[in-house]
Amino acid sequence: MNSETPQPLTHRRVLKIALPIVLSNATVPILGAVDVGVVGQLGEAAPIGAVAMGAIILTTVYWIFGFLRMGTVGLVGQAAGAGDTAEVSTILTRALIIGGVAGVALIVLQPLIFMAAFALSPASDEVEALARTYLAIRIWTAPAAIAIYALTGWLVAMERTTGVFWVQLVMNGANILLDLWFVLGLGWGVEGVAIATVIAELLGAALALYLCRDAFKHPEWRNWVRVFDRAKLIRMALLNTDILIRSALLMTIFSSFVFLGAGFGDVTLAANEVLVQFMYITAYAMDGFAFSAETLIARAMGRSDRARVRRSAILTSGWGLVICVTTALGFAIFGPWIIDVMTKSPEVQAEARLYLPWMVAAPLVGWAAWMLDGIFIGATQGRDMRNMMIVSFVIYWAAVWALLPMFGNHGLWMAILISFIARGITLGLRYPALEAAADKA
Repeated sequence: MNSETPQPLTHRRVLKIALPIVLSNATVPILGAVDVGVVGQLGEAAPIGAVAMGAIILTTVYWIFGFLRMGTVGLVGQAAGAGDTAEVSTILTRALIIGGVAGVALIVLQPLIFMAAFALSPASDEVEALARTYLAIRIWTAPAAIAIYALTGWLVAMERTTGVFWVQLVMNGANILLDLWFVLGLGWGVEGVAIATVIAELLGAALALYLCRDAFKHPEWRNWVRVFDRAKLIRMALLNTDILIRSALLMTIFSSFVFLGAGFGDVTLAANEVLVQFMYITAYAMDGFAFSAETLIARAMGRSDRARVRRSAILTSGWGLVICVTTALGFAIFGPWIIDVMTKSPEVQAEARLYLPWMVAAPLVGWAAWMLDGIFIGATQGRDMRNMMIVSFVIYWAAVWALLPMFGNHGLWMAILISFIARGITLGLRYPALEAAADKA
């Protein structure tokens, strides 16, 4: 098996991968605003709550399968780097089968899933009834919604992130237009929002499949002996399980931040929520360069080229640092104005300003963790990601236990920033082993 002919590792190449992802992420909050805005025109509170609750439940459930995107990037990128075009096609088939089976399982198990969700987040009878209607419609595209993770991962691994941008743009654009037509034009209410999303997800999956058509030109994509190769399936399962555990612990940290913040009162809770939106802005911008790291590291690992692994890590991390410093400066200069735009409550504005310095520091202390995540995903070092996340998780809770009683909400912000630092340091300590693994790949 011959490795692919290596392309130069340049700033231009990094930006070519990263910028479409950054632009694609910029469309996400627009869709959420339109969903809420159109049902808000109905003049009642219940439909807004129902759409918000239904969307959060499904987003959380689908998020569980985010490992499919991350695992696919690493495995496909390494196969491409090694010049194994047959495996590049076969991996996508495996990932789509996983997505399809998972989606069907969610459809079958929907009564149990929705019952558990509403037990954890009780709402009024009216809101819950409307949310159940919304969920009962949207759940039928679960196979397509989860498959998009696999298709997106394949496109990223093949450095076709412009395709990812078009998938996101078509999905969100169609969703917005259909929202306006079905809800405001035809008066379908909550059902209209759900049907619009169903059609948009099907369009997105269809476009993503078309953009991945090269994978289906190789006959090995349907070589079922190869697709169900036991060793390859075990490797994929172990990698995806490690990423799932890591992601679940990370989500627990962020969820606990919200719940613990609620203990300091409604004003502090609202202020924390406003400032968390700053973190999302950083994450949306950083995603592009983390994805660049995933792709370039994966290809270098596939070539067993240690020097290219290091060059890829340095190049992408340099751009990530630029983004983190820029956002930190932006928050320091424009943070008070952004807070005033996001909330009109004087109490929340004052409280958010009080904790703004922590959010200014967050991109700077989080840079290493975010970039190393991308580097380890590309290297398919899932076990290290899982283990270092467990260590960071324990450190976070130790910080919460020690700092909350003394410093209150300031202590909570300290704890979450300490978790960022812990992830960066622990993954950094494992980075030499990652480079050494390139020699054995």
